Amino acid sequence: MKIAIYSRVLEYDQRSDIQHLFDELIKQHVEPVIYQPFLDKIKVDFLLPSNISAFNDSGDLNGSIEFLISLGGDGTLLDTVSLVRDKNIPVLGINFGRLGFLAGIGKEDLKTAVSALVNRTFVIDKRTLVHLDSNKSLFGKVPYALNEFAIHKTDTSPMIKIHTYMNGEFLNTYWADGLIVSTPTGSTGYSLSCNGPVVFPDSASFVITPVAPHNLNIRPIVIPDNNIISFEIEGRSDQFICALDSRKEIVDKNVQIAIRKEAFTMSLVRLNENNFLQTLRNKLSWGLDTRN
Repeated sequence: MKIAIYSRVLEYDQRSDIQHLFDELIKQHVEPVIYQPFLDKIKVDFLLPSNISAFNDSGDLNGSIEFLISLGGDGTLLDTVSLVRDKNIPVLGINFGRLGFLAGIGKEDLKTAVSALVNRTFVIDKRTLVHLDSNKSLFGKVPYALNEFAIHKTDTSPMIKIHTYMNGEFLNTYWADGLIVSTPTGSTGYSLSCNGPVVFPDSASFVITPVAPHNLNIRPIVIPDNNIISFEIEGRSDQFICALDSRKEIVDKNVQIAIRKEAFTMSLVRLNENNFLQTLRNKLSWGLDTRN
């Protein structure tokens, strides 16, 4: 069995946990395929399996890779979208970060996680992606995101006007710093911090959430994800920021953009005992009395 391993940084206090992961891979006779920049950081100081290999980009992840393990927080797992693409390689996120909605498996469960992959005692969650269409090439070969698409004013510009349409029919003009269109997965991310609702991963919806709207009667709205949402931007600045998850580009306001549901999904590995309701209660401290 081949399992790809991706991580961005290595903190000193993570060393023992990462070594524990490799020890479990050795014990389970798993062949790790490690992201090359990460391998360069760890190959001297860690006891690694003798059968390791490396990958640099999406093109190196062929059909022999059965799973990809993300070591880090939710941001690290979001990076894997551009690696996995439409290959349908299931991704398991081990949380070395803070909150960890997507990378929901704790470091203390490393042994259990590896065993679940080897013995296939896990659940696959199919997560919707959002796709960006434009009359100008944006975001190269990865014009899609797991969490959200966002429009935002540039740092120094005043608020912008975002004329928004659903299937060509006018929806609303948002006078705001920006606008977020999130997937159900992204409803617990940037959208939530802007007072957007939490929606279930299988709800087949998009959430449109304004960022710092000037109109106080404007609220987030949930729409079916079979709609095409298009935009026209007005503002004193000639440019605005267009973002897919953590990736962003500066775009001329005359560029035509629209978003829709991507044709393929992303597969996230979940251990059997974890589910979305448990994640909400644990991560958002629902039902926890903090008065004492």
